Amino acid sequence: MEHIKQTFSLKKAWRYFLITYEVCWNLFLIFLIFALCAICFAVGLGAGYFAFLVKDMPLPSYQEMKTDIYNYEETTHIYFANNVYLGNFRTDLEREEVKLKDVSPYVIKAIIATEDEYFYEHHGIVPKAIIRALFQEATNSAMQTGGSTLTQQLVKNQILTNEASFERKAKEILLALRLEKFFSKNEILEAYLNVVPFGRNSSGRNIAGIQAAAQGVFGVNAKDLNLAQAAFLAGLPQSPFVYTPFTSDGKVKKDLSPALHRMKTVLTRMKQEGYISEKQYKEALQYDIAKHFAPPKPSPFEKYPWLTMEIEKRAKEALAEVLAKKDRYEKQQLWQDASLYERYLAKAEKQLRQNGYNIYTTIDKNIYDRMQKVVANYQYYGDDIIQYVKDQQTGKTVAKREPVEVGAILIENKTGRIISFVGGRDYGREQLNHATQAYRSNGSTMKPLLVYAPAMEMGIIQPGSVIPDTELRIKTGKGYYTPKNADRKTHGLVTARRALQYSYNIPAIRTYMKIMNQHPVEYLHKMGITSVAKTEENHVALAIGGTNKGVTVEENVNAYATFANYGTFIDAYLIEKIVSKDGQVIYEHQSKPVPVFSPQTSYLMIDMMRDVIRHGTASSLPYYLKFQADWAGKTGTGQNNQDSWFVATNPNVTFGVWMGYDTPAPLQLKYKGLSYSKRTQLLWAQLMNAAYDVKPQLIAPKTRFNMPGGIVRRAYCTVSGFVPSDLCEKAGLVNYDLYNTKFTPKQSKDQYLIEGRFVEVNGKRYIALNTTPSEFVSSGVILNKKLLKELGIYNINSAEWNGTLLVSEMKENGKRPDPPTVQLTNETISWKPHHENDVIGYRVYCAEQKGAPFRVVSIVKAGKSLTFSNLQPKATYYVTAVDISGNESPPSNIISEQNAAVQNQGKKKTSDSPSKNH
Repeated sequence: MEHIKQTFSLKKAWRYFLITYEVCWNLFLIFLIFALCAICFAVGLGAGYFAFLVKDMPLPSYQEMKTDIYNYEETTHIYFANNVYLGNFRTDLEREEVKLKDVSPYVIKAIIATEDEYFYEHHGIVPKAIIRALFQEATNSAMQTGGSTLTQQLVKNQILTNEASFERKAKEILLALRLEKFFSKNEILEAYLNVVPFGRNSSGRNIAGIQAAAQGVFGVNAKDLNLAQAAFLAGLPQSPFVYTPFTSDGKVKKDLSPALHRMKTVLTRMKQEGYISEKQYKEALQYDIAKHFAPPKPSPFEKYPWLTMEIEKRAKEALAEVLAKKDRYEKQQLWQDASLYERYLAKAEKQLRQNGYNIYTTIDKNIYDRMQKVVANYQYYGDDIIQYVKDQQTGKTVAKREPVEVGAILIENKTGRIISFVGGRDYGREQLNHATQAYRSNGSTMKPLLVYAPAMEMGIIQPGSVIPDTELRIKTGKGYYTPKNADRKTHGLVTARRALQYSYNIPAIRTYMKIMNQHPVEYLHKMGITSVAKTEENHVALAIGGTNKGVTVEENVNAYATFANYGTFIDAYLIEKIVSKDGQVIYEHQSKPVPVFSPQTSYLMIDMMRDVIRHGTASSLPYYLKFQADWAGKTGTGQNNQDSWFVATNPNVTFGVWMGYDTPAPLQLKYKGLSYSKRTQLLWAQLMNAAYDVKPQLIAPKTRFNMPGGIVRRAYCTVSGFVPSDLCEKAGLVNYDLYNTKFTPKQSKDQYLIEGRFVEVNGKRYIALNTTPSEFVSSGVILNKKLLKELGIYNINSAEWNGTLLVSEMKENGKRPDPPTVQLTNETISWKPHHENDVIGYRVYCAEQKGAPFRVVSIVKAGKSLTFSNLQPKATYYVTAVDISGNESPPSNIISEQNAAVQNQGKKKTSDSPSKNH
């Protein structure tokens, strides 16, 4: 029974087991079928939703995708002349393109092991990542976009945005698949390595791309990175600004543990993937990363602020013109339409900051560096001053200390290349480029440009032309303008050559007044000085630099180079060319010469300016220079001594210097023993000496300015500028100078020199009257009044110029002169000059003995030594004064030789008596 019971129980249990098994199996099948249905439904739903999300997205072509993935922002590079590297164009992001073959294999392995271990197996996506995304969307869970393949990351960075949405993710997947269809793995990897961000470099600037990262973090090229360095950099893209070792100011972070931990993770994954051995792993961990960080490198802006800003400004302008021309806009249209110009300027700037151009400039690095050093060490600028200016933010008047500033520029004549310049003394204090952007009065450096060269070109004057340097009073709308020379003197009749040599203002203004109606400002415009408006040409002070706005140093110096180019203006330039990263020349400077003056006028102007340096206002210059060259130049001073200039040219180069305060104020007349003019010339010379040390053949050519045909040497009369007459030769007033053969001295129809009678009083000569006693009259060559009137001279204040007799009319007082008072001293009769201005001399009368008649024994002209010493014993004397009309005064007090003896005897006794102090 027990056996039967046990058997029965086992069968029952088995039956229950079978029932349970069948139920469970059926349930399992049901759930399996349900799950499969659910999965199919989900996949179908997801696929449908995926299709819905991307249905409106146009599929890009191969060319479009190629353009997109390679359209990354790349750093533009700047070069000095002769391909000497300067640095990067200023940008928010530094990036250097590099080919995959030029990247260390360690970098490639580290990136793949860390960012996409299935890179070489997948076709753009990893399915599990898609399933995860579908699940996240279906469950409305927080989106996590990590785990993307390198292909997806490239799509996200270059084609799409970083927006965290499933639509963006769906498009990313589709584009990744398409990208893999058109591009090889190596092409995708190369593009990725060039676009991925790596944080900051050792100078604190943002970097992207493996080459910029290698250079910016370790100071090596991407191909030279070792295992540890490669692993360190490969870990940065996950969170660039968390793991980057540098702060925004270029300092190494105090805590590098996050970056080092990330580096260890990269090495671990490389070991797990079999890319490196255990030994390599351990050696890499022992590598002192921080010890091999690159030192901070100053940007071109930090080292060359004025130069960098000037290059950027001119490069943008040049490229804007190129872009506008492509859109069929002429240069003139671009400059006249401000909004159009700004639009193309912005477009050009964007391209320069993104397209990886190479900008080649004309600046000679060594000369530029030497010049900055000279300016920094120069000791003769003068004292700083305190200026009271209005603060634009607060509106309050504040005290501001200002030093003497400087601007200078060196230009090659034949090409217009700007070889070097000086923008100022301290960019941190004042960002204005004083060589290219500061507008100041150019003082007397305006004279050759606006006055003498145009006047010679018109045939109005030549170097030997005579110009009155006499007082001048010009009526203006506000009263009268009375120009003065710098020395506050007048110098009679002077030649144009001498007027320029000593920088006399009055002759320059007189000459300018003769050519004002022939629009001389147009000559300035042809030479690039557009800051002087045509409406200013009626202001006579413009002849000596009295402009409304002023000119820049570049404009002034560039204009002077016109003379060195024998009358042809060649616009100065700094940007030689702009080249794309694939070698295509985007922009290249092309000179457009502008004829301004004839070669004859230009050479004559050069020859006149040689005298400025030989014996004129810049005569100190040769002593300051360490070399010799055929220099021709001009000094200049602004109103109230506010600006000091010196510009000079030789057959190769033209160089100019300006000094002054930013807020116009008078320069110190003397500082450390030097006038402001000599301080400017000394700085000019030191800058040229520095340039000479670098390139002596450029700065000091052995050749001289060659005299062109059409110039002759001719004689002229120094009082008229005409062909010398017989009287001119008789008076010794013949001189010689160079002339344009078209404008040689002419034969005068009138006699400007005549034989005349005159009297001389205190160094001044006056016309003798018919009644003037002949003993006081001299005869000789004098100027005809007609010439004086033609020259605009009405008030004669100068007595003589180079032996020329300039005579005036003496005003008579109409009465008999008062008798002089005479005295005896040491047997000499003497008297004081007469108080009446029309007295021309004196007669000394003598009676040889008492009762004898008086007769004239001596004639003494006024202004001479008023004495008579040839006394006779027992004779008696008196003196009378004679005026220009012949009127004679009554006799003076009587003097005899006996009176003189008595007086002398009294003096002798006094001298022989014992001294009270003895």
